[in-house]
Amino acid sequence: MDNYLKPDYSSVALLTIDVQNDFTLTNAPLEVSGTMNVLPRIRELVLAFRSRKKPIIHVVRLYLPDGSNADLCRRKVIENGQLAVVPESQGAELVDDIKPSEDIRLDSKQLLAGELQLIGPMEWVIYKPRWGAFFSTCLEQHLKELDINTIVVCGCNFPNCPRTTIYEASERDFKIVFALDGASKVYESGLTELKNIGVALRSSAEIIGLINSY
Repeated sequence: MDNYLKPDYSSVALLTIDVQNDFTLTNAPLEVSGTMNVLPRIRELVLAFRSRKKPIIHVVRLYLPDGSNADLCRRKVIENGQLAVVPESQGAELVDDIKPSEDIRLDSKQLLAGELQLIGPMEWVIYKPRWGAFFSTCLEQHLKELDINTIVVCGCNFPNCPRTTIYEASERDFKIVFALDGASKVYESGLTELKNIGVALRSSAEIIGLINSY
């Protein structure tokens, strides 16, 4: 990779995408198969970034019970009574495995207002209203204020939110690393597409090794 694309692990942040109970846990309302299987790798990444005091941003969805803030493809099912990642519900919470403390709960009012919620040293939660973490959020501004030029992406349902977030990050000239074993629903042609736009594809172990070298 040339210097324009080569990840800078001295100026890096971790994004976890939608690692919430209602998307992750077995038999949850909107369970994404395979997310529980990659959860140990996501946890390892979070612990590595946390131990090195590098920024972590947990990106979450919150669906109002009337469906008014949901994507059009999910709005009807929520209007018809499907409850998922409802503000202040247990299902909306981050999975315990990646929290800095099990006592931490999301402040839905703060998040829905577009504000960052600080949950630990160099660790925040942000709400995204659509697939991509940069759309109508303060994420880009926050990363620039932290002097971050490289992001590591992991989380739930690669074809939707992680993939969209990666393309949005590329549009904003961030250097990008995708955790191959830290996301659910990964497919081969999608990885080829990421390589074609200059995304570094690394295992969680490789990423942790590189983080620990700085």
